[in-house]
Amino acid sequence: MDSSAQVLVVGAGIVGCSTAYHLARLGISDVLVVEQGPLFATGGSSSHAPGLVFQTNPSETMSRLAADTVRCYAGLELDGLPCFHQVGGIEVAVTPERWVDLKRKLGLATAWGIRGELLDPRQVHDRIPQIDPARIHGGLHVPTDGIAKPVRAAEAMAREAKRLGVRFAVGTEVIGFDVRDGCVRTVHTSNGDVAVQTVLCCAGIWGPKIGQLAGVSIPVQPLAHQYAVTSPVPGLEPDGEVRQPILRHQDSSMYFRQIHDRYGVGSYQHRAIPVHSDDLLPTAAPGAGAEAPSEGGGWKGMASVQPFTPEDFAGPWADARELLPALRRTEITEGMNGLFLFTADGMPVLGPSNEVGNFWVAEAVWITHAAGVGRAMAQWLAGEVPDIDLRQADLRRFEEFAHSPSYVGERGAQSFREVYDVIHPQQPPEHPRPLRTSPFHDRQRELGAVFLEANGWERPHWYESNKSLVDGRDIVEPGPWAGRYWSPIVGAEHQATRERVAMYDMTSLPRAEVCGRGALDLLQRLTTNQLDRPPGYVTYTLMLEPTAGIRADITVARLARDAFQVGCNGPRDIAWLRRHADETVQVRDITGGTCCIGLWGPRARDVLATLADRDVSREAFRFFRAKRLFVGEVPVLALRLSYVGELGWELYCSAEFGRRLWDLLAAAGAEHGIFPGGRGAFNGLRLEKGYRAWGADMWSLHDPDEAGLAFAVKADKGEFVGRDALLRRREQAPRRRLCCLRIDDGTVLMGSEPVFADDAPVGFTTSAGYGHSVGASLAYAWLPADLSDPGTPVRVAYFDQRHPATVVADPVFDPEMTRMRC
Repeated sequence: MDSSAQVLVVGAGIVGCSTAYHLARLGISDVLVVEQGPLFATGGSSSHAPGLVFQTNPSETMSRLAADTVRCYAGLELDGLPCFHQVGGIEVAVTPERWVDLKRKLGLATAWGIRGELLDPRQVHDRIPQIDPARIHGGLHVPTDGIAKPVRAAEAMAREAKRLGVRFAVGTEVIGFDVRDGCVRTVHTSNGDVAVQTVLCCAGIWGPKIGQLAGVSIPVQPLAHQYAVTSPVPGLEPDGEVRQPILRHQDSSMYFRQIHDRYGVGSYQHRAIPVHSDDLLPTAAPGAGAEAPSEGGGWKGMASVQPFTPEDFAGPWADARELLPALRRTEITEGMNGLFLFTADGMPVLGPSNEVGNFWVAEAVWITHAAGVGRAMAQWLAGEVPDIDLRQADLRRFEEFAHSPSYVGERGAQSFREVYDVIHPQQPPEHPRPLRTSPFHDRQRELGAVFLEANGWERPHWYESNKSLVDGRDIVEPGPWAGRYWSPIVGAEHQATRERVAMYDMTSLPRAEVCGRGALDLLQRLTTNQLDRPPGYVTYTLMLEPTAGIRADITVARLARDAFQVGCNGPRDIAWLRRHADETVQVRDITGGTCCIGLWGPRARDVLATLADRDVSREAFRFFRAKRLFVGEVPVLALRLSYVGELGWELYCSAEFGRRLWDLLAAAGAEHGIFPGGRGAFNGLRLEKGYRAWGADMWSLHDPDEAGLAFAVKADKGEFVGRDALLRRREQAPRRRLCCLRIDDGTVLMGSEPVFADDAPVGFTTSAGYGHSVGASLAYAWLPADLSDPGTPVRVAYFDQRHPATVVADPVFDPEMTRMRC
């Protein structure tokens, strides 16, 4: 047993082997992989997974990880045997609703660079003769999908990793960690201690237990998933293991794959069956069949396999026989309830933990994404910025409440139930709600607020009390998909904000207090704009990756010499600040103890002036300034800025005064036509004003110049993270740009649609909606630089229909910013 390692990987499943392999290829070979079970059918989820790889996903991150995984698997073999059968994948639609959704999914595939096509029922039948073409409306075919051999692929990667110097310790259980000064110094194993620089937990269903030993919370839930193997299927040729495309019957939450002359059938249709990590066996049984699952059975003795429950499979089996009539002449010969991990949002958990500085995690990763995740994790561990953006999968995206067993269990079960559901981008989770509410919540309910949810926060999307605002207005309605979670009131609130004054609940905006004698130096080092300005100034700025990619956009208010309030995007930003802070800086998340109202609209000053104890005139309270004042009896921090492009303020106060602040503004604004505005109007207002949303419009793969945010960079202010890389990038013109599109026929999009020029896909949309002030359907899109000039015609595919669009100057509303500065 080695006594030291630069990187110790816990778990030799597909993720652990992939990460070790890719680390070695990057030149980092001082890697020790410890595995409690046998190699390479370790008894974890990789050992029993049937291996289906469908690449298309609403998340660009997940689709790119899957496409990267396909490239990796397709290039591997073990003793002359392939690690990937690229037979293609077909998703079929039994209902009209699913057929419409497959048209949307074709757009997603195209947007993410994955080739796909729609097939009619006969074309599907030609590829899978067992299917009843009369039962389906058609299918989505992706030729590069296929079946991975996960155990075989793990061994192939491990062999190459070993050749490059990586070591593997079999039958070695991690039993503890020596954590000192916030870092793991030594890993205690059943075969001795190992001094380490970094630990990566890829333990799968045992991950939560490993995390607990180090004092790290890994918010995942093991759940059982049913998989069965049939007797021989009439007409299914046993020429090789698999020739047919893999098949998804998502209307019944099922999938199918050929196994010689049989089918493997998986189902998510059954009840959620959670298993607690503490109830799992500590090791897999030695000698579990390495490739047995793909040959039909052989799962006995694996800790990750629970007994098959036939009663849960009865409904799915009936559905399977309807879709594939040949199955009526077969029986289930064996089956299992295989365990794997789910998270609250259905995404993996990757990256460094908050609790222990050098304890990293790669958990809740499916076979579909495992090789891509391994490569990205290797890049990250090597100090590089992964070339696939991992913001949606970052472990630090979850706040403390989202680590509670209750929350993880409830939301993990919902993620399981929704694996094959048609999920609208705005569809809120059902439970547990309400979880996080602003002090205004009771008032909002009284006003008929329709709430959606984000990061646990209840956020009004529109207010039924504003129904009268619709009268006399011509509100353009979106189509059926974009029109879900929408009301004409959204358009009316949008227009009325530009005419009167509205109150927007901005409490859910994450914010941190950064204080101490080193606060300015910290923020200057991490941001692009000049923050060394007098107290009372507010600055919009960016935080960059070392590659110059945009890690976050933030708003920094300097309140005193050594005190700042930072408006963030989420807990990742606060974790980034803390990771770079030293003992001279305190970074405190103040979101939960404070609240915020955006008082915005041309009459905002009229309302605030009657309540404030200080002059709020244009001359006395200038744009992008901050002041402490009283609104009635309420102590308020007022920032004169607006995310909707109108005159106004963000008004922050302690949560205890929140309802009083709401009531004071509502009463004083009555004569000025004040009303509460919802997120629906807010999103449309910021879209036509050209304000980018980090995570939706730009992320770590885009630099400020490409994203249209060069104004937020002061390269001459001195050193900051990403500065040198940005200057190197500026030696050449940007190859792509974030552009504003007007959809010429008025179709309202939802985002993530492919953009075409000369019938070739050239980019994809990000934020989209209707500009009710300018009377146009708008979308932002990433396009090649040579297509970014205003007036350039393109086409956008929406549900497999091409719609004409034109690049327009950005922003489309009040480009001179006269309304905000008045």
